[in-house]
Amino acid sequence: MRAEKHTITKEYFEKLKDSPFFLVADYHGLTVSEFSNLRTQLRESEAEIHVIKNNLFRLAAKDAGFEIEADECKGQQAVVTGKKDIAATAKVLKSFQSTSEKPRMKFGFLDEKRYTTQELRTLADLPPMDVLRGQLLATINEPATRLVRLLNTPGEKITRAIKAKSEKE
Repeated sequence: MRAEKHTITKEYFEKLKDSPFFLVADYHGLTVSEFSNLRTQLRESEAEIHVIKNNLFRLAAKDAGFEIEADECKGQQAVVTGKKDIAATAKVLKSFQSTSEKPRMKFGFLDEKRYTTQELRTLADLPPMDVLRGQLLATINEPATRLVRLLNTPGEKITRAIKAKSEKE
């Protein structure tokens, strides 16, 4: 392998290792302006997209511990990596695809678990991570709130009775 290819492979290896997830998408048919627009939208969800040669990507993925078959790396593909939320990134790709029918998500990895196209679409339908955390917190907090109300009820009734009695006299 030439030195340039070795350097590029090492760079992509680092990107794959630093990211908790990556998605592979077929970007065939996107114009330069559409690709630039997609890159901007992904940046807002703290993700980035890179076009990489298939062989170099397979080598970098293999070095990072991901097994990708040669027939999966055909055509024009781009790799999306991110720092935070795979669901938000998949949502950007899915919504972009709904308007331009490209790029097509092929597969992805999250914490060394492989996800199919359908599983990525399901992730894209999930609410953002902050909303999920809020829902979880509300679910956890509800029983405590009910308990506090229950404990306050007798005290409130006594207070109302005393107040009514004092107003009556």
